[in-house]
Amino acid sequence: MKVIRTVYGIQNQKKKLHLHPLGFVPTMGALHEGHISLVNNATGECPLVVVSIYVNPTQFNDTEDLKNYPRTLSADLGKLGTVLRENDMVFTPDDKEIYPAADNRVFHFGNLDNVMEALYRPGHFNGVAKVVSRLFDIVQPDVAFFGLKDFQQIAVIRDLVRQKRYNVRIAGIPIVREPDGLAMSSRNRLLEPEIRKEAPVIYKTLSVASALIKDHDISYIKNFVTKTIEKSAGLSVEYFEIVADTQFIPVKTKKELKNGCRYYGCIAVKAGKIRLIDNIEFPLV
Repeated sequence: MKVIRTVYGIQNQKKKLHLHPLGFVPTMGALHEGHISLVNNATGECPLVVVSIYVNPTQFNDTEDLKNYPRTLSADLGKLGTVLRENDMVFTPDDKEIYPAADNRVFHFGNLDNVMEALYRPGHFNGVAKVVSRLFDIVQPDVAFFGLKDFQQIAVIRDLVRQKRYNVRIAGIPIVREPDGLAMSSRNRLLEPEIRKEAPVIYKTLSVASALIKDHDISYIKNFVTKTIEKSAGLSVEYFEIVADTQFIPVKTKKELKNGCRYYGCIAVKAGKIRLIDNIEFPLV
C-alpha cells in the first residue's frame, strides 16, 4: 500500500493506475475489526481502494470529544498493511488539505435533521456532509463503504449523494460486534473497565426488544429498553426510537407499521463519559 498525505498525491496516483471500480473507505482512524470489514469488502469488490484516516473537526459538537478522540495512526497503518494491496492507498491528510479555506456550507436533510442523532449532536451531520463531500471530490470513488452502526449517517450520506449528484454507490456493511455483542467502535477503548463490563446489555436488550414487537406496542417496548439498560450502573439512555429506514420518522404505535417497510430500533447510550450508538432490525413477521 502507499501512504499519501496530499490531495495532489492521491489524484496523481489515481491517474497513473486508472483502475475501476475505485473503492473508498473513509475513517477517522483508531481502526478496529469493523473498519477492517469495510476494507475487506472494498478489496473484494474493487481493484483499487483508498482508505482515508482523518479526524474531522467539523462533525464534533463537543470539543472534549474531539480532543479525546483516539488517534493511533501508526497502529492503524500496521493493520491496513495486512489487508491492503500494493497499489491501494491510505490518505492521511491534515486540516489544510481537507479545508484549504473556511467551509461555510450548510446542508439540509429533511426529517433526518430533526430526529435522533441530529437532536443530540447539533451540527454533526452538517460537518459529516462537509467532509464526505470534500473527500468524494478528492477521491472520486465509484463505491464508498460505510458501517451500518452509523445508521442515520448512511441515510444522510445517501441523501448527500442525491443532492450533489455524485456518481458513487453507497455500500452499507453490517455491524461487527465484540464476542459479548457490543458493537465495535473506536470509542470502546475509552470506556472505564467497569462500564465496559456493563455495555453488552445494550445489544442484549435490543435483541429482546426486537422480538417483543410481535405482542407489544411501541410505548411498552421503549419503556422496556430504557428501564432494562438503565439498571446497569453508569448507563443512561439518550434516546431509543423505532424508525423506518426511509424517512426516519419515529413510530409511536404499531398501527403505523406498514408492510413492505423495514424498521430499525436505534439507540444512543451514555456509558459513563462515552457515548455509544447501536441499532437492530425489528422484523414485522
